[in-house]
Amino acid sequence: MSTDGTARLLVVVAHPDDESFGCGSLLAYAAARGVATTVCCATRGEAGEDSRGLADGVSLGEVREQELRHAASLLGVHDVRLFDWFDSGMVGEPVPGSLADARLNEVSDAVAGVIEQVRPTVVITLDGSDGHRDHARMRDATLTAVDRTEWQPERTYLSCLARSNMQRWVEHLSAANPGSDYLELGQLGTPDEQITTVIDTSAVYDLRWRAIRAHASQTSPFEIMPPDLQRAFLATDRLRQVRPSLEGTTVESDIF
Repeated sequence: MSTDGTARLLVVVAHPDDESFGCGSLLAYAAARGVATTVCCATRGEAGEDSRGLADGVSLGEVREQELRHAASLLGVHDVRLFDWFDSGMVGEPVPGSLADARLNEVSDAVAGVIEQVRPTVVITLDGSDGHRDHARMRDATLTAVDRTEWQPERTYLSCLARSNMQRWVEHLSAANPGSDYLELGQLGTPDEQITTVIDTSAVYDLRWRAIRAHASQTSPFEIMPPDLQRAFLATDRLRQVRPSLEGTTVESDIF
């Protein structure tokens, strides 16, 4: 617990939509249990694909920040913190000022500052196993920050994309969108045997879809999945407890 006895969750992500596409069920699940929730996002998603067209004079980053704040409110998030790195995109030389161009210590210092301010009970970040370099950067920065902050969360988790689900997704994507960049990234997902914590979040399944669709400028990977695969990703959350380590154990658990 935090010093005032309140359970607090900090979710650290790279882009607007990561909080909903990646951790939406966990945020809603926590809020429903009275947990104070904070999302810390490193970029405004400037390299995302605009699927709806922008009004004159409005940048994609501005639109995506608005979408982030709206989705977060749907999920019951109390606090949204934004850093000012640029979205690196998935491929190509990182531009100056982008997250992939930033030094790891610089990013971890920023995350550590949020941890000291928020004093979370639990910290969650994405496992980075989808091959996106910004997701991996925030994973590494978050774990580095947790290891050196004065305030120590009770537990730190990676929100996992199970390899078994990712293999099913790649098979489906190969047929539906054979030109996708994701098909060039090799084996994706966290090995199922490394997942330590499984949570049934089906009660907030519909709410998570509302948050996903609040990111109207983007097309979620779930949109083209068959219903059974959508539920496999979105109705059960899989975590890997890494601080303190819980390797070799898989439990069905309430993490708060």
